[in-house]
Amino acid sequence: MAETQREFDIVLYGATGFVGRLTADYLARAGGGARIALAGRAPDRVLAVRDSLGEAAKDWPILTADAASPSTLNDLAARTRVVVTTVGPYAKYGLPLVAACAAAGTDYADLTGETNFIRDSIDLYHQQAADTGARIVHSCGFDSIPSDLSVYALYRRAQDDRAGHLLDTNMVLRAMSGGVSGGTTASMLDLLTSSSNDPELRRALEDPYTLSPDRAAEPELGGQKDVRWRRGAEIAPELAGHWTGAFAMAMPNSRIVRRSNALLGYAYGRRFAYGEQMSVGRSVAAPVLAAAVTGANALTMGLGSRYFKHLPRTLIDRVVPKPGEGPSEAARDRGHYTVETYTTTETGARYRATFAQKGDFGYKATSVLLGESALSLALDRDALSPLTGVLTPAAAIGDALLTRLPAAEVDLRTERLS
Repeated sequence: MAETQREFDIVLYGATGFVGRLTADYLARAGGGARIALAGRAPDRVLAVRDSLGEAAKDWPILTADAASPSTLNDLAARTRVVVTTVGPYAKYGLPLVAACAAAGTDYADLTGETNFIRDSIDLYHQQAADTGARIVHSCGFDSIPSDLSVYALYRRAQDDRAGHLLDTNMVLRAMSGGVSGGTTASMLDLLTSSSNDPELRRALEDPYTLSPDRAAEPELGGQKDVRWRRGAEIAPELAGHWTGAFAMAMPNSRIVRRSNALLGYAYGRRFAYGEQMSVGRSVAAPVLAAAVTGANALTMGLGSRYFKHLPRTLIDRVVPKPGEGPSEAARDRGHYTVETYTTTETGARYRATFAQKGDFGYKATSVLLGESALSLALDRDALSPLTGVLTPAAAIGDALLTRLPAAEVDLRTERLS
């Protein structure tokens, strides 16, 4: 973004949604003097959110903006350095705001895990954003910062040790307590509906490099399936005795990580291979559980993407959480997650990155990650990547986040194993 004076450092769009309110609350506590405004299509509701945030937010301006009115989004983008948005499903509501930020040279951060939306954002607005100096940074929540930043931290560690490029790299979700937000569920249902109706989209989503800036330049590497179950020892000796199954968010996360590698000039390596899975423990029942988890994910991602349109949406909508709904504060505080990412480099060195955070991953933890991403874009200008366009968290704000996250009680550490 051109360093011209803007009225605000950050505008939070979607402040009345459940995760939007949590993000507003986090910014009020951790904003560090940033000039912040709140935006939404119902000013009275936005004002009520602001009034609940306490003294730090009492003077935050209220802006009216609506995805159905592009002129309001254009005005919003022109007034701020950074727009952070929680308004989804993004494939349905997100592109007009991306367009406004790309045109205005305004940085942008969201929570999307919708690979189809990110692909559309790249195709339509990457070049314009690159030309105006905007950083359009998708997937700044639980999807996909733990994945993206863990690999980036491993790359930095191996680089410091002169251990060579990364080769086989695997993220393993070791522990999790919490729930998927209503907004995330709505996005997943929207994606299943779209892919069920569009065979070409379904094929694109199955491509491990569908977010690559240059698909023809990508290596054809095996072992990058999104749905598989494995013995832990196949990933790393430290996981001997454990079993792993498919992780539901492997598809969007892995494509973000691979795009990061490409955007960074293949800094991780031309033979970098990446996969994600979740640990199901080491009990006698673990192999069966791993197979069951993987099978359920395969049905959802495979048969679900083909036949979802034939399922009764009224029944589905009745049992899944709605956008704007969420757990109690006590339940959010009880949540937590830990992921471990293992890699081997071309010199034979082995490393592990551990990324852990307290708080429900779909709500409290995600709002912290999104808030810190926005603050990085707004306040840490000297630490940002020189890259512009449609980016990933690692490619845009990797170094800034590595510095910021410990103060936000996010534990990210790397260690050499051999």
